Amino acid sequence: MPRSNPVIMTPAAFQILLVLASGEQHGYDIMVEIARDKTSAVRLGPTTLYRTIRTLLKMGLIEETEGRPDPELDDQRRRYYRLTPAGRETARAETDRLRKLIEMAEAKLFIELNPDGAK
Repeated sequence: MPRSNPVIMTPAAFQILLVLASGEQHGYDIMVEIARDKTSAVRLGPTTLYRTIRTLLKMGLIEETEGRPDPELDDQRRRYYRLTPAGRETARAETDRLRKLIEMAEAKLFIELNPDGAK
């Protein structure tokens, strides 16, 4: 169900929510996964990543987790994050908003290409 006051996400925030929809990750892995996606126009540096993570934490869309993998395989400084139910709802609402925006753009572009209204 869409939120009553939908949050329009920045591309960076939306990408982070999408990465965390697959499961919890630490910050650097989020950045690497977004960079690995060649279809994304979003390129996150550390400053944008961690500033956006702080914003998402304040909004309650993600949360820091306490769990850690095997301590021998993990750096104690890493912070792990996961999507909250509000974050999942917001990501769905943003997906719907973007889908509608694309449909509207396609309809307008089709009309511009066919000014006589022919389909």
